[in-house]
Amino acid sequence: MNYAVRYYSRSGNTKGIADAFANELGVDAISAESKAAEINEEVDMLFIGGALYAYGIDDHLARFIERLQSDKVKKAVIFSTSWISKHAIELIRESLEEKGIAVEDESFYSRGKPSTKDLEKAAKFAKNYK
Repeated sequence: MNYAVRYYSRSGNTKGIADAFANELGVDAISAESKAAEINEEVDMLFIGGALYAYGIDDHLARFIERLQSDKVKKAVIFSTSWISKHAIELIRESLEEKGIAVEDESFYSRGKPSTKDLEKAAKFAKNYK
């Protein structure tokens, strides 16, 4: 399987989870604000995450999703971190589905700054998709 991990993180919490996924899958976690984040070749599974900022997902992640092409992403897995709400998961899901990208029912959420245990759970979660 061909994997990609993309995220947007202001505090570093979502980046921590993205890195745990990427390490388990043997790929790099790339921030959505980076030019290197573009998906130019087909991927079987895109792990994509962000948090809730002022009741929405950050513009960097929103623009990245807008640029995604449904013929390049077979399926997506959503993840998020936040102190308050899991709502970013639903916002990301809606944006991906509007693009015609299939999304796994199961998502990954970590409250606040990920602990070592949270990072281990993230790696185990990603391993389920190998």
